[in-house]
Amino acid sequence: MGTPAPRGAVRTPGCPPAPRGAPRTSGSPPRTPGSTRDTWVSAPHAWDPRGMGTPAPPGSPPHVWAHSGRLGPRDRGTPARLGPLRDRGCLEGGSSPPGRLGVSPGPGRGGGGGRGRGREAGGPTRGRRDAGGRAMGRSPWVWGRRRAPPAPPPAASPGVPGGGGRPPLPALGATLGRLLGALEALVAPGERDRARRLVREFGAPGGAGPRLQERLRRQPPAPPRLPEWPWGSSERLPLPVHTSAGLVLPRQDWEDWRGQLWFAARLIAGVLDYRLQLERRDPPEPWVQAAFGGCRVPGPQRDEVLRLPPGAQPPPFITVVRNCQFFQVEACGGEGTPLPAAALGAALGGLRARAGRGGAPPLGLLTGQHRHAWGRVYRLLMRDRLNRASIGRIQRSLFALSLDAPVLAAAGGRGPGGGAGQVLHGGGACANSGNRWFDKTLQFIVGEDGTCGVVYDPAVIDGAVVAEMVDHALDYCRRPEPGPALLTSPPLPLPQRLRFSLGPETAPEVERAKRHLDSLAADVDVHCFSHEGFGAGGGLRPEAIVQVALQVAFYRAHGSLCASCEPTSLRHVLPGCSDLLRPPGPPCLALARALEDPQAEPELQLALLREAVEAQSRRTQEVLAGQGSERHLQRLRQAAIAAGEPLPEIFMDPAYALATHFRLCTVQVRSREGCWLLRGPLVPDGYGVGVGHVTPPDPRDPRDPPGPPGGLRVAVTAFTCCHQTEAARLGAALRGALDSLRGLLHRHGPPGSAGTPSDP
Repeated sequence: MGTPAPRGAVRTPGCPPAPRGAPRTSGSPPRTPGSTRDTWVSAPHAWDPRGMGTPAPPGSPPHVWAHSGRLGPRDRGTPARLGPLRDRGCLEGGSSPPGRLGVSPGPGRGGGGGRGRGREAGGPTRGRRDAGGRAMGRSPWVWGRRRAPPAPPPAASPGVPGGGGRPPLPALGATLGRLLGALEALVAPGERDRARRLVREFGAPGGAGPRLQERLRRQPPAPPRLPEWPWGSSERLPLPVHTSAGLVLPRQDWEDWRGQLWFAARLIAGVLDYRLQLERRDPPEPWVQAAFGGCRVPGPQRDEVLRLPPGAQPPPFITVVRNCQFFQVEACGGEGTPLPAAALGAALGGLRARAGRGGAPPLGLLTGQHRHAWGRVYRLLMRDRLNRASIGRIQRSLFALSLDAPVLAAAGGRGPGGGAGQVLHGGGACANSGNRWFDKTLQFIVGEDGTCGVVYDPAVIDGAVVAEMVDHALDYCRRPEPGPALLTSPPLPLPQRLRFSLGPETAPEVERAKRHLDSLAADVDVHCFSHEGFGAGGGLRPEAIVQVALQVAFYRAHGSLCASCEPTSLRHVLPGCSDLLRPPGPPCLALARALEDPQAEPELQLALLREAVEAQSRRTQEVLAGQGSERHLQRLRQAAIAAGEPLPEIFMDPAYALATHFRLCTVQVRSREGCWLLRGPLVPDGYGVGVGHVTPPDPRDPRDPPGPPGGLRVAVTAFTCCHQTEAARLGAALRGALDSLRGLLHRHGPPGSAGTPSDP
């Protein structure tokens, strides 16, 4: 009859029901992972606040993690477009991801769904249909407890059009018009005519477009889930550089390791204080439980993102890594309040004494591998009970902290260029890449040489939120506190070493990960520069001017425009969702040509600049309101795939592939601290550009430090394996474009246009 399930166990879809008359005692042992009959997953220990439970067994269906979001791969990608990465060994075997791409396995699909006769509290499971009339798979049920009633649809929020608090679906004609506008500046006239014909056929009455649009409109409003990243072109590629983003903090200055630990303790307390303030907001921010305590889990075809379920008690510990050794450190007291910095510093001091060099294999390097390779090793590791417990604690921790060892000055020196590599990838296997767990949503870095930063998952948390968090944490560090002498106080409590059981099959994988991280670290080219005194006036947004300047810079560096995007969070209208902000192509192309024409009148150049900036500002407001075209196009495409229909021809056209081959990926944030924002390229022949707008200090605000005086902090990244791109060349072109636009506004713009950047 099989082993009975413990109380509170959750039955995974596709497994046979429990035997009739099974006792419901809490002492019954759980079913061993890998059983051929029943598979039981203990619901409470999936997110045990103390980290004492056993994680879910390996190979569980994605929806076993009841509060995880799905990250779909970029199913339109082809192996040929990843050629340079395959040549250097990033793609294992040189093949594309197996399986049917772009289809998210839901309940009853992809989990081995069978034809069992299990019944729920309300009756049999077969024949159930959702609100739209579609057949549903077998739903998980709770043994020994009444099924919770379905959550009601979210109430309409003021200021957001449409019911259920969701913005209305963008108009199909407007989305197709923006697509044609993007193609206008990217493709040749012959391909442009073909694309126009395909767009007309797609949007014509009775065509595929109106049918898919109506299908999207009929979909019932689903509760928001974190994250939603439909453009995961790099989701199956390694997380470092390709997916993760970073923020380089101002360089710190201390004499020895005691200063490093003292700053790390204060930084932990500041971040936890920021989290506590977010939890006390009314209404609470929906992304907090995904950012703090969130972690990716590699799957066979897509990644899952674990997050703390709503209403659950957050874990009181963090993960600290030093010399490739992982420790669990208690960081919160009762009610989630952070421990004093002195107690945290004492705990870090005891940790440093126990974490000697050469004590453990660099297991963290595996998380920087290609997602298919790391997923395979992850499933091997999770077969062992000790590994499941240790990895589960890392995944459940609030965030990770890396105490890096000093490294030799890289090509970028000790400035932001040298620190950028430490934040993006750790510098390689011989540096600090083994001190990372790249799957964690938040990972802070404090180096003994003063290099500090944070690496985060932009699919879960927005860069503007990370910059705000860093500002708050550094303000907290400047508060008057007792000095580092208290580091000699008894540590309370002692950090707990996380141990692993590694078999002989793991050693070759670690060596392969070492070679990969070393190759990746050598392949990333970073160029950083400051542009002080950047000004914008006349009501023009600084972010819009910078985006237009980036288009002009790319035109000067390569002689044409390219597909560009800026990932934008929709947390105010669609929590957990993102969209891509695409700059207006035709106005930017006209401006770039006019600036290169010596015969062009300054008045014409200024008019074109205003037209491009205003178009960029309007498009920004549309995307922030949930009316962006890129997300809408992806939803239409996914609707066709989910329905099993032939993919519309517009999505297979080379012009559409060119329009979605984003060679320029940008991100912009505002910060008081003058941090450097890092973003890797999305494609092998592309660039990643991070622009930090330094907010000028307010002399009336005691939180503002005495400097810096404002301006821009720009970091450009590219791959050295591609001879078409060079970070320094685009950086020089961007500096020149910013000077040209500033001079144009200063000489021919309205009065006051060369002052400080105007607020939106």
